[in-house]
Amino acid sequence: MSTVATSRATGQPSRPARGPLGELFLGGGRARRLLWLALGGLVLLSAVRVISGEDALTSSSVMSAALLLAVPIGLAGLGGLFSERAGVVNIGLEGMMILGTWGAGWAGYQWGWAAAIAGGVLFGALGGLLHAVATVTFGVDHVVSGVAINILAAGIVRFLSELLYTDNPAGGGVTQSPALASEPPGVSLPILSSGPDLLGDLERKHWFLLSDLAGILRGITNEVGLVTILAVLLIPATYLLLWRTAFGLRLRSCGENPWAADSLGVPVYRLKYFAVIVSGMLAGLGGVFLVFIAGIYRENQTNGRGFIGLAALIFGNWRPGGLAAGAGLFGFSDALQLRRPEAVVALLLLVAVLLFAIAVRQALRGRRWQALGAVVVGGLALLGFMVIDKLPPGIVSFTPHLTTLLVLSLASQRLRMPKADGLVYRRGES
Repeated sequence: MSTVATSRATGQPSRPARGPLGELFLGGGRARRLLWLALGGLVLLSAVRVISGEDALTSSSVMSAALLLAVPIGLAGLGGLFSERAGVVNIGLEGMMILGTWGAGWAGYQWGWAAAIAGGVLFGALGGLLHAVATVTFGVDHVVSGVAINILAAGIVRFLSELLYTDNPAGGGVTQSPALASEPPGVSLPILSSGPDLLGDLERKHWFLLSDLAGILRGITNEVGLVTILAVLLIPATYLLLWRTAFGLRLRSCGENPWAADSLGVPVYRLKYFAVIVSGMLAGLGGVFLVFIAGIYRENQTNGRGFIGLAALIFGNWRPGGLAAGAGLFGFSDALQLRRPEAVVALLLLVAVLLFAIAVRQALRGRRWQALGAVVVGGLALLGFMVIDKLPPGIVSFTPHLTTLLVLSLASQRLRMPKADGLVYRRGES
């Protein structure tokens, strides 16, 4: 008997069945495209480094900082993904991150880093619960509720700081907590980081492609925090949960057509509550990460990262991979301007090449105006790289926002938000 299965419709051999993990990591076209995109991005980055002479573009220190700066934005974006896929717009991600930073600082200075994680996630979940009660139960407009949470969170943490940190024997004050009692341990991948510094030696040779790959690997594998590892693993885990399980299908159906989902027995209210609370937990975890970076809670520590995570989610077309790319691009730009401001000019060349590639892609898809816009902006970026030696400090600090906005807005496909996203759902009403 033949062991090759055939399709009844076509008579052709059918593909062997794969589980979710096999489809994610071994599956056909999408995985191959991702690999080719990653390889193309590495070649482009290496070429820009060689042309510009700015070795900081792929240095391990910049890559390590980029990973740190991208994680809180990615976590906020993942929180927004859960909420909006269930049909609840979450403008309150910034406020939930603020609550997470305060919760992490309060629990962390008393009981250490593990308690900081629990405290930040719990406070973020409370913010998510408040948003769910307002929007799902009482039908408050989602944007109004989110803005109110942002304002309320800033006031709550200031009140709590005045109440608990003023004249505190452990230190702290109105705008900050005492220092954390302990910090989370760092983890290094044993194969790449133990023994002789092979990656470091290869990075310092500045060879094309090989040294760049060594710098990237060295930056993202040396002394990586536990929360960083957790955040990176959450990207594929979210994809598997929402797109490859029956539970994920039910949750996404609440954001597409909750009335149809309810008619099929899906517990719409319960799933919306779950999604919004998880959204707050992930945003709170992003706040925990910011506290771990500084070793202390400080007022205004989020600095708008919740809004940037929401923007990355939208530009990423409400998909985990897209929002991760947006968070990574912002983190890389921010790390470069912090580590070596002089190298920011080289970003103009990188942006120009990316935009020219985007223009070709958009033209092939028949989107002439998008292609023309990418060509014009890419040409201006190339001209800037050729004539500018050093950017003013004000523009340098704004570079991460500008770079991310330009590339993601011109690269984005036709954005498709969940159809029922932001609608007030009432059972029995159409």
